[in-house]
Amino acid sequence: MSDVVPLRLVLASASPARRKSLQSAGIEPDVLVSGIDESLVVTERAEDLCLELARLKAQAVLTRLRAGDDQRTLVLGCDSVLAFDGESLGKPDDSADAARRWERMRGRSGVLHSGHCLIDMMAGRRAEAVASTVVHFADVSDHEIATYVATGEPLAVAGAFTIDGLGGPFVERIEGDPGTVVGLSLPLLRRLLTELDLRITDLWTKVAPGNQMVEPLG
Repeated sequence: MSDVVPLRLVLASASPARRKSLQSAGIEPDVLVSGIDESLVVTERAEDLCLELARLKAQAVLTRLRAGDDQRTLVLGCDSVLAFDGESLGKPDDSADAARRWERMRGRSGVLHSGHCLIDMMAGRRAEAVASTVVHFADVSDHEIATYVATGEPLAVAGAFTIDGLGGPFVERIEGDPGTVVGLSLPLLRRLLTELDLRITDLWTKVAPGNQMVEPLG
């Protein structure tokens, strides 16, 4: 079916990092933010929380789209949660919360879980799963914590850290897919597409010099 009807991927996330991950892999998504209230979902397991939030994001965006005969639309919802010391940590409440987290996390490790929910509008099918990666944090100083928190970056991301930005030097190593920590695992996305009888190569696009035009490959 994907050879006949063009594919469109809608990313149900405001995360620039997730969009950049897709673009780096040759996929140019449309972006539509879900606007769901994440505080309404309460569960003890980080894996369950991130998947439920990813599902809600995808479903919220799905209700705002209209299916068409000339396009096969896929909606991808993602959400990340850090499991640390028996807690599920999303975005910090404020700068003080971010600083307290780093004071606890430095020199230790946690598990970053990223839930993925992919919905095929045309087929009325859904594939979903969680990718998990162990993150080992550097033993950062009080000055480094204060300076990092002051940039504002930790306030916008789950667990109060990134590996693809200013926080990269504060992560000693990871065990797993780096994309999971960024918030979108490309190998997992490929497997979810396969469950829906699609190929990730169906989503590849060819960008002309200067990014003036985007056209489907093949």
